[in-house]
Amino acid sequence: MRVHIIGGGNLGSALAIGISKFTKNVDVVMTRRNLQQIQSLASDVIKISSSNKFEIDKADIIILTIKPYQVDAVLQEILPHISQKIIASAVSGCSIHSLEEKTNHAHHIVRIMPNIAAQFGASATCISYSESSKNVGTQVQDLFSQLGIAVTIEEKLMDGATVLGACGTAYALRYIRAAMQAGIEIGFDAQTAMAIASQTVKGAALMTLEEKVHPEQLIDRVTTPQGCTIVGLNEMEHQGFSSSLIKGIKTSFHKIKDMKS
Repeated sequence: MRVHIIGGGNLGSALAIGISKFTKNVDVVMTRRNLQQIQSLASDVIKISSSNKFEIDKADIIILTIKPYQVDAVLQEILPHISQKIIASAVSGCSIHSLEEKTNHAHHIVRIMPNIAAQFGASATCISYSESSKNVGTQVQDLFSQLGIAVTIEEKLMDGATVLGACGTAYALRYIRAAMQAGIEIGFDAQTAMAIASQTVKGAALMTLEEKVHPEQLIDRVTTPQGCTIVGLNEMEHQGFSSSLIKGIKTSFHKIKDMKS
């Protein structure tokens, strides 16, 4: 399989690295105007180019990791050089219908929302496609399932997927940073505090993914009567831990809606 990634920013680079690490028999082309930023990624598996048209006719899947305002210009550039391709778009707010119209209904359109943890095979990727593109949608899902988990959702949930799965990386990292700072206050050096906080979050995430039970059931396992865990949890809730997180996610969601209106 040949994958052509247009947009060598943080997400595009993470996808290129993840595909090169965790998939077999897949070659990647990644494009960016300023090649200096991605020069270090060039390898036997990853080719880089400043031209979006470079070997694009050979691509099986074209992945768009660009800004919404760049879509029209990029499509105008590449459409004369491609035929019957799978175009997987990570462009926030750009609907399947809109992309089908922009590409004259000549290509299969799949919407994706991965995150930068794809670089480590740990992305939570949401995928949406029309019924007519079910077969190619399955191909895209198979590719991204090798970079973490890949779930199919209704397109109307894509804005929510952006917030929960992509922005959510930053929210989780902010928790780790706060836990690290607290660890330093109680006596750990910065590196040790960061390692403990990060591994603890990883362990908690693995528990929910593997056991598929409500987080509260897992919390009960480490919460004993009159213990130090419950008093910490209660203090966090008194200070608005859950409510502030929920409000933050909803605020990001409303921001996406506002940007589209």
